[in-house]
Amino acid sequence: MDDTTPQPLPRATRVSLGALSGLLAGYAAIAVAELAAAAVRPQAGPVVAVGGAAIDRTPPAVKDWAIRRFGTDDKLVLQLGILAVLTLLALALGVVATRWRRAGAAGVLAFGVVGAWAAVTRPDSTGPTDALPSAVGAVAGAALLYWLAGRLSTPRGAPGEPGWDRRGFLLAAAAAAVASTGVGAAGRALGGARGRSAVASRDSVVLPAPASAAAPVPRGAALRIGGVSPFLTPSGDFYRVDTALTVPKVDADTWRLRIHGKGVTRERTLTFAELLRMPLVERDITLTCVSNEVGGPYVGNARWIGVRLADLLRRCGVRPPSEGGPADQLVARSVDGMTIGSPVDDVMDGRDALLAVGMNGQPLPFAHGFPVRMVVPGLYGYVSACKWIQDIELTTFDAYDAYWVRRDWARRAPVKTESRIDTPKPFARPGSGTVMVAGVAWAQHRGIDKVEVRVDDGPWEEARLAAEDTRDTWRQWSYAWQATKGGHTLTVRATDRTGETQTEQRAPTIPDGASGWHSVVVTVD
Repeated sequence: MDDTTPQPLPRATRVSLGALSGLLAGYAAIAVAELAAAAVRPQAGPVVAVGGAAIDRTPPAVKDWAIRRFGTDDKLVLQLGILAVLTLLALALGVVATRWRRAGAAGVLAFGVVGAWAAVTRPDSTGPTDALPSAVGAVAGAALLYWLAGRLSTPRGAPGEPGWDRRGFLLAAAAAAVASTGVGAAGRALGGARGRSAVASRDSVVLPAPASAAAPVPRGAALRIGGVSPFLTPSGDFYRVDTALTVPKVDADTWRLRIHGKGVTRERTLTFAELLRMPLVERDITLTCVSNEVGGPYVGNARWIGVRLADLLRRCGVRPPSEGGPADQLVARSVDGMTIGSPVDDVMDGRDALLAVGMNGQPLPFAHGFPVRMVVPGLYGYVSACKWIQDIELTTFDAYDAYWVRRDWARRAPVKTESRIDTPKPFARPGSGTVMVAGVAWAQHRGIDKVEVRVDDGPWEEARLAAEDTRDTWRQWSYAWQATKGGHTLTVRATDRTGETQTEQRAPTIPDGASGWHSVVVTVD
């Protein structure tokens, strides 16, 4: 029999090629959906939308575990997990389609419905058009699976009757793969064009000289001890914890900030250029994430430049509750739909609460909120540090629960007094003799007054404090330990300027931040 004559299709081969058909259909669906998302809105793409919906519905304890386990790679892990699940489902639907073509195609359409639902129910959804990418992609994927599965069909009959066309199927599969790759490339190119305008707008920003510049970092504030965190955290090393699967790239030229709500007598909508024309202040401020475990890495110190939020609010007629104002909560909204609620009294009590436009002498990086974000010293980020901010509403805590509050975190969350040993590292093996134990301590808006170190169950010994920059920044410390051979446990605690000493009692990050003493175990050789 000639090799070009259609042959009956063995079952194992049919299953394998069915799985391949499902994989190609899934690939096509994602590629078409991403092209449509580039035209509609990148955040409406199915992977981003379903991933965002998964984040929104994940229990806080699980989110906290993911942050501890994967750090700033938690979004990448989630996206890879979504793609892995979609791959397995595509393979399964492809196998189903070899026997029931309509059922396999219907399965693809069902996942399109899930993606569309996720897109339109996201907090940042702009309306029904957000459903289009998932819907269009699902139709393309279902049609491709139906067509490829049809080419695998083997009519019942005697061996040798016309059955599957191997060459035709392989050519069709190859054409589908090439077309999908081309469509995906077009989607990335179109999406990249949108991002390029935002990049260009950032590149063109020249930050004005601040009307109130930060004082130089005091001599002696940064200890010259290996292993200690730098006093000012480089922007590229600054922690990032948020729910955005893809970093929003906002064009500063089209960005707007609306200020409205209870007690706002002069509602305003500001442009980025208008914000830059206002008096700017420059301050060193340490930020802390509420997901930071005792001894964790999610704390950093940077030099911020921005507009005093209290001054801007007063221009809009806002008065804090302490002065008779009707609103006790400021709700900041991000372009990605995140809502963060801050106490109005805190942002207007004289502290350097900022609408920041710069970080460490440069416009904000995209990952840290360009073009504008909030920075409020003394409050954990989830109740103060709104990135990519586009809306400020004055309301009350009784009237509205922000994103994290609806997920069992506390409404109010001042930063707790904490300290950390940076060196030696856990399980280090230093030599006997003088060993420098050093690290950082923080109690933003209160300041650090004392740090103490304990070796094993011995007495607390006062550490040497580095010079203080401001009470809104962390403070480095060191202790010259006369190390003796054997295993030892080093423990640190801090006392803030109000006289409160860091508690020994361990508490988890939920609902208002972790507490306890940080310890490391070392072996002295």
